[in-house]
Order: sequence, then C-alpha cells, then structure tokens
Amino acid sequence: MQKNIIIVATIWIFLIFLSFFSMLAIEKNLQKELAFQTARSFFDLIVMTREWNARHGGVYVPVTQKTRPNPYLDDQKRDIGVNNTLTLTKVNPAFMTRQLSEISKNEKVRISITSLDPLRPGNKPTKREKRALQEFEKGINEKGLIIGHDSEESFFYMAPLKTRKSCLKCHTAPKYKTKSNIGGISITLPYTRKIPWVPLLLSHIGIGIAGLFGIFVAGRKLSNAYEKIRMQASYDPLTGIANRRSFFDTLSREFQRSQRDGSVLSIIICDIDNFKAYNDFYGHDQGDISLQKVAHAIRDTLKRPSDICARYGGEEFIISLPNTDLNGAIHVAEKIRQAIREMKITHEKSPPDKIVTLSLGVATSEGTSTPEEIVKHSDSALYRAKENGRDQVREFDQDIFREQETSKKFI
Repeated sequence: MQKNIIIVATIWIFLIFLSFFSMLAIEKNLQKELAFQTARSFFDLIVMTREWNARHGGVYVPVTQKTRPNPYLDDQKRDIGVNNTLTLTKVNPAFMTRQLSEISKNEKVRISITSLDPLRPGNKPTKREKRALQEFEKGINEKGLIIGHDSEESFFYMAPLKTRKSCLKCHTAPKYKTKSNIGGISITLPYTRKIPWVPLLLSHIGIGIAGLFGIFVAGRKLSNAYEKIRMQASYDPLTGIANRRSFFDTLSREFQRSQRDGSVLSIIICDIDNFKAYNDFYGHDQGDISLQKVAHAIRDTLKRPSDICARYGGEEFIISLPNTDLNGAIHVAEKIRQAIREMKITHEKSPPDKIVTLSLGVATSEGTSTPEEIVKHSDSALYRAKENGRDQVREFDQDIFREQETSKKFI
C-alpha cells in the first residue's frame, strides 16, 4: 500500500505540473482567441456598414475640408450643388472605408482598406497586408497574428472583402462575380499579455499540497470509495436497479457471447401505461413511489442471475434474457405484466380497471447484427402494444416494423 501511495503521489505531482503549464497555454490561446473575436466583430461591423452604403448606391455628405470629393469615383452625379454654401458629394463603400481608415490613424483601433491592385495609391498594401492578400487568393479566409514586442504588442487581423450582389453595381468588370475577392480590410488592435501566472502557480501549489495530504491520509480508503462510486455509476438512484449505461455495457457483452455460442438473446422493453396522467393526478412524489414498486416487481419476477433489468428512461424499463427464445421471453413478459396487475396500484386515470398496468414489447437477436437492433425491434413491439390498447405483450413483427420505418421517412 505504501508503494502504491508513493506512485500515486508521484503521478499527482506530475499532473499538477502538467496542469500548470497547460493552464498557461490555455490562457495564452484564450487571449489570442479573444483578440480574434474582437477583430472579427470590427470587421463584420465594417462589412455591414459597407453593405448598407452599397444598397443605397452610395450616400451623399456635405463637402468639407476633411471630406473632399472622391477623385476616383466615376459618376456623373458624384457632386450635387444644393445652394451657394452647400455641396453634397457621393461617398461609396470604398471611400467610406478609406475615411474610416484616416480617422483611425490616431486611435487605438486602426483600420486599413487595401487590395493587390488599388485604384487609389493611398490604399497600397503594406508587406504584411500584401502577404495576407496573396493568401486570400489561395483560399485562406482570415489572418491573425501578434506583432510588435513587449508592451507595444498589437494584434493584426485581416480578412478578404468579397463582392455581394449590391457590390456589382460598381464592380462591373467581367472578373467580378458574387463572392469574388476585391481586396481586404486589416484591423490592428492593442494587445497586452496579462497572464496571471503568479496566482495560477500559488493555486496549483496549494492544490498539490492538499492533494498529497489527501493521498497519504486516505490511501487505505480508496478501494472502498471506488467501490461506492462504481455502485453509484451502475445503478439508478431512484429504483435501485441497473441504470441505462450499465445495462448496455452488459447487453454488449451478452450479445457478443450469444453470437459466439449461437444462442438466442431476447429483450423486453416495458412502459407504465398513462404514467404522465398518473403524475399529474397523484403528484411526482407518489409517481416516484410507483416507479420503485414496479421496478422491484420486475426484478423479483426474474429468477436467473443472468437476467438483467434496468431503468431505460422515465417510466420505461428494459430486460435482457440470455439464452431465451421468443416464446420464453413472451412467457417472462406475461409474468411481469401479471405481477404488476396483481399489485393493484390505484390509477384513476387508467381505464378500464383503474390500476397501474404495463405494456411490453419483445424481440430476439435472431436476424440482428447489433445489440441496438434488438432494442429497436423490441421498442417497435412496445409501440404496437401501446397502439393496440396497452396492458399487453407484443412480439416484434418485421412487416409492421418496415411500415413504421417507411412512415417515419415521410413524416
């Protein structure tokens, strides 16, 4: 035991170191992803604004010292004189983005519009922008990287501008089609590395010490704790029978064994009739009590250790019967159905007898290739039992199953 404790303690210390460095890496990635998301938001906002401008065929603004007419806009209605003191000039999406770029030069967030072959010399790309534009031509959707050093670091982001239907009013050349690249917009954001490595280190040291203390103090109790956890993971806490996950683990093993041995495996799925109405009328607390009684009755009806029952979900239960053919499974299902009836649990909302009853569907592994197929077949049989009036046992019918599957395709 002492050797095992030392091994576990060594592994624990290694995991603490691994966790610390992993968290540092995660923090770095999160910061970069946050910068990506922020830059994408800016880019999307600019694209949305350009789309609004394009849908209006450009917008007119007053000519001022800072807003001069666009010399690169070939439009007879570029300038409109309103009166002796007011002249309006048309601002298209490209010119609007260019003005945003000029405004952002002295801001923390800088914007630039460019292309590989710009009409305006001022839109000539930098080396970094040119490399990004060339990558966009190869199909890359965005570019983001940290630039600068230490406290002067920034995050550079660039994405391609793609033509939309509204853009083709101005971009009339044959090379332009919808979703063609017409350039790109770069966004540069301030980027500060603020990785809280000191508190992260202290917290890991504290966790490491606490973990070592727990390992050395509770080492001899680990096997009991493991067993308790295993039980909780395998059994339904309300009914005390196996839960769905442990049932399917067992079913998979039993199915493989039946395939090897050439034996038959049967499955029963049963469902409490009108259980929602029961809950609505008597309340969920009483409903839980009924679920417990039904689960225990099903379990007590099974006589062989290899027969397993589990809570399938809600008010449904599932039973696995190894080495049991269809007739044997139907016999067991009828015994279960009768056992529930004989309990005479009052159910005012379940005519005609006003007691809790079960509907059951039975299927075997014959003609199936996976455990899931048997379950699906028994579920189909249960559906027939419900459809035909409840409180009965139905076996799987291949023809009806095909009709059900066909009807589902057309729903």
